[in-house]
Amino acid sequence: MTKPASTRPRQRGNAMIEFGIAMAVLFPILAGTFQYGYSYFVYNNLESSVRAAARYAATRTYDSGTATPSAAFAASVRNMALYGDPAGGTVTVPAGLTPGNVTVQMTFSNGVPSRVTVAISGYQINGVFGNLTLNGKPMVSFPYVGSWDPV
Repeated sequence: MTKPASTRPRQRGNAMIEFGIAMAVLFPILAGTFQYGYSYFVYNNLESSVRAAARYAATRTYDSGTATPSAAFAASVRNMALYGDPAGGTVTVPAGLTPGNVTVQMTFSNGVPSRVTVAISGYQINGVFGNLTLNGKPMVSFPYVGSWDPV
């Protein structure tokens, strides 16, 4: 007695081939979505830190007679951007941010401080699939409303 012929065609391995084709399309899409989301998350943290530092600098007493901030003023504003505290800290809020990445600029108008700008430059977002270097962004500027006490 012989076995009856199967009415189903042989489909061994079709599922693996279909999975491989689907993954070749879906993996780059998912990886790109992850990379974009992570970069956006890091940029958002940087922007929040820069905004807090600029807001702090706009209300703090400015002790320099020129547009170049004093070392103490610049250090406290950088600490605010780095650690969220003007006194400093040990762990930076945006990971990998250094004092060299934070620029503080004071603008004078009619001989008095009128605007303060805090920006990030040279910061690199290290992603899984590539790196992104930020130059001059994020940047936040506020009108200066603090007291001016040049030495």
